[in-house]
Amino acid sequence: MRELKNQLRYVLPLWFVFLITSWFPDNRLTIRFRGFLASFFMKKCGKNFTIAKGVIINNPQGLVIGDHVYIAKGCWLNAMAGLTIEDEVIFAPYVVISTTQHVFDNNSVRFGGSIANPVLIGKGSWLASHVSVKCGVEVGKGNLIAANASVTKSTPDFKILGGVPARIIKDNVDTKPSFSSRAEFEKSIK
Repeated sequence: MRELKNQLRYVLPLWFVFLITSWFPDNRLTIRFRGFLASFFMKKCGKNFTIAKGVIINNPQGLVIGDHVYIAKGCWLNAMAGLTIEDEVIFAPYVVISTTQHVFDNNSVRFGGSIANPVLIGKGSWLASHVSVKCGVEVGKGNLIAANASVTKSTPDFKILGGVPARIIKDNVDTKPSFSSRAEFEKSIK
């Protein structure tokens, strides 16, 4: 009965939101609109949530999203054991996060079952394209996870990490931007 309630309250409505918005081009308006519609079908969702098309969210009833979060095209998120994405996090295309992991039994994964542990993505972090995050991991605040990295262990705050498995490359420090908006950029090239 609980599974049926989850399907009717979270899964099917979110699938419908993604279906009806899948033909929209990804631009500032449509990713904001899609995020607004999707926000009603998650455990908790903050303000200014933006989401591109082609994202798959399994078990949205376990997903908690903070303010000003962006999820890019093709990301795959499994929130079965609880996935918390804090404020100001950005996912580049094709990030994979799973709160479950298959295990072996009698030297076979087929009937081995799974383990489940929550995942936390810290405030202000950026996961570049094709990053994967294993169940039970806490990504620290202000982290930059380089493209194609595989995060298998929890990370400290304010680091740049990369590789398989992901390792600390250096500290992540603030950099002075040359522009903060598209309008500023277009003005600077004239």
